[in-house]
Amino acid sequence: MGSFLENDNCFIIAELSANHGGDIEIAKETVRAAKRAGADAIKLQTYTADTITLKVDNPDFKISQGTHWDGQYLYDLYKEASLPWEWHKELFDLAKEEGLACFSSPFDTAAVDFLEELGNPIYKVASFEITDIPLIEYIASKGKPVIISTGIADVTDIELAIEACKRVGNNQITILKCTSAYPALDEDANLLTIPDIAKKFDVSSGLSDHTLGIEGPVVAVVLGAKVIEKHFILNKEIGGPDAHFSLDEKEFSEMVDAVRKAEKMMGKVDYEMTEKKKQSREFSRSLYISDTVKEGDIISKENVRSVRPGFGMHPKHYNDVLGKTLNKDLEKGTPLNWDHINK
Repeated sequence: MGSFLENDNCFIIAELSANHGGDIEIAKETVRAAKRAGADAIKLQTYTADTITLKVDNPDFKISQGTHWDGQYLYDLYKEASLPWEWHKELFDLAKEEGLACFSSPFDTAAVDFLEELGNPIYKVASFEITDIPLIEYIASKGKPVIISTGIADVTDIELAIEACKRVGNNQITILKCTSAYPALDEDANLLTIPDIAKKFDVSSGLSDHTLGIEGPVVAVVLGAKVIEKHFILNKEIGGPDAHFSLDEKEFSEMVDAVRKAEKMMGKVDYEMTEKKKQSREFSRSLYISDTVKEGDIISKENVRSVRPGFGMHPKHYNDVLGKTLNKDLEKGTPLNWDHINK
């Protein structure tokens, strides 16, 4: 697979995340559905509860921020959400058969090593890992494109993450605007950050979207997003930690269609006078005799008007010809030209 950074169209990622219901057959069918829905890639997350947090009852580890997951301990949430490592190869192989890129977000160095054995082609750094500079440096050292979400980041965090990649010679960096709320409110999306990221940090930019609709990705691509990531679920009845803000196959397909249509409509900067434009100009305005006139009559607002179609003189000459005399009789509906006017 060539680098997604080389593509003209934005790279659309279906995030499997926790939407596997603990069943590999659901995970496999989700991969197939992502392909049907028009995704370019399916993304996994590679961690265990033990690699991402600690199994303790300390209040620090209990979620209480007004989220969908409040009341749960981090360990229990991640144990439910994690994708078994023994599934990875089967899902990577299936994605390859489907013609779909498959890659993952690692959450520790052991996960990176494991993914390297599978030929993982791209690495994603999740929003909450953007501060783990040693992990980012290790990921980037593998020489693959690195996509980094910024849901909890300030400018310094983004700078440090980019510096970590560059320190090991990796300049294949994409930074995603992300709002770390699940779901995110439309008014918190701040999508104008996408082109600013590209300009400020001299990187490719995109969107990791947690809003409930499909409008965010469409706006993002118009603003220059090169990558779109959206959580994807086979069927919301599966439930699970991420189901409430994920798109199903029909919704994801509608999003892809809307994004691709937006890309097509953006096209290019174009002032070219095509044959179609030239033909349409026949319906533009021009100067016409609006009341039958005789030789010697003076051109006035009563006998010459700017009207459709466009076979007469350009309307820019209207004030120039007012007050001049005509050198022949002309019927109403005659296109005016300079040959009709006394010099």
